[in-house]
Amino acid sequence: MAGHSKFKNIMHRKGAQDAKRAKLFTKLAKEIYVAAKTGGPEPDGNPRLRAAILEARRNSVPKDNIERALKKAQAGGEGEDYEEIRYEGMGPGNVAVIVEALTDNRNRTASEVRSIFSKAGGSLTPVQFNYERVGYISYPLTAGSADAVLEAAIEAGADDVVTNDEEHAIYCGPDMLGEVRTALEAALGEAQTARLDWKALNTASLDEDAARSLFKFLDALEDNDDVQRVFSNEEISDEILEKLG
Repeated sequence: MAGHSKFKNIMHRKGAQDAKRAKLFTKLAKEIYVAAKTGGPEPDGNPRLRAAILEARRNSVPKDNIERALKKAQAGGEGEDYEEIRYEGMGPGNVAVIVEALTDNRNRTASEVRSIFSKAGGSLTPVQFNYERVGYISYPLTAGSADAVLEAAIEAGADDVVTNDEEHAIYCGPDMLGEVRTALEAALGEAQTARLDWKALNTASLDEDAARSLFKFLDALEDNDDVQRVFSNEEISDEILEKLG
């Protein structure tokens, strides 16, 4: 019986992961569709579309899904008009949160996002002053050493480089994104991500209980079909992150 229960638990977890992956694919395809419909189907002349395709590839979205979204946009996408909306609010632990959504029903999405904030003890309120709008370009660690990437970023006109265990994150002014990306790709090859982003100007330090509540809250937001991206300014120690798995 123990083995059977363990198998069922593994299958349940795999099913949940597969469902989450499918939802991510759908969201990325929606971004490609909107980018192509609003800015044209050619990535070279449409920075938003190029960024959306890069993000889709980075997350292993099948090529057929990408092409389907592009064809739908070129065909006019009748009956699928999405509106871009941004929500701001305070979440658990006084964390400032920005939510970007694409929706075909503003009232539905607003109600659902407000409900998620409310259930977590938070509220919708302006928090944009906690962030700055930036261009964000990401390279894998294999692109080069921290010093080499820093040198390339400086020459490309970037403002900042942060190298961590996962990536080289390069930041620039939002109006410089295309120019910096082009210069970096000449030096380092194709970026894995290049998009407009929100960068926190300050952080909120959380204890274990607040961190646990925050993760549950962020998961609920990201699970919403209309939510494309969520930005938050929490600061959590490595010790607490290890405890929470």
